[in-house]
Amino acid sequence: MQKFYERRNPKIDIKKKVREVNQSRVVQFVRSRFQTPSTKFIVKTSIAFLLLGVLTALFPTEEGPTLQVAVSLMATVYFVYDRLKSKLRAFLYGAGAFIASWLLGTFLMVSIIPPIPVFRGPRSFEVMTSLITYVLLWVSSTYLT
Repeated sequence: MQKFYERRNPKIDIKKKVREVNQSRVVQFVRSRFQTPSTKFIVKTSIAFLLLGVLTALFPTEEGPTLQVAVSLMATVYFVYDRLKSKLRAFLYGAGAFIASWLLGTFLMVSIIPPIPVFRGPRSFEVMTSLITYVLLWVSSTYLT
């Protein structure tokens, strides 16, 4: 019975480990950078990025979704500025979020997400990368402080 009890009760205290991770400086720093805004602000940013996604999916151009991506960068900077009221921090956060989300979207499309046959044509890769980028930009422009 003793061996059965030892197998059932792990030697690692999971609650203690989770508490230690939550109290670490890195986790506290990341948590301090994200806050939940008002519902009105969430709806406003959702509509903006949803509209950009629909425009990108419905009207793919030969050059790719360059205009929509530029508008998404401006929208991100605007929404971050709307919350922070600091032009420099809004620009730095917006540009950093844009670069990180574009690189992550490209990485996801190249290595993880299989090709989706919904978008066909020579620009389907850019359209899907843009859609992933819009989702990541929405998260950063809505919750980043």
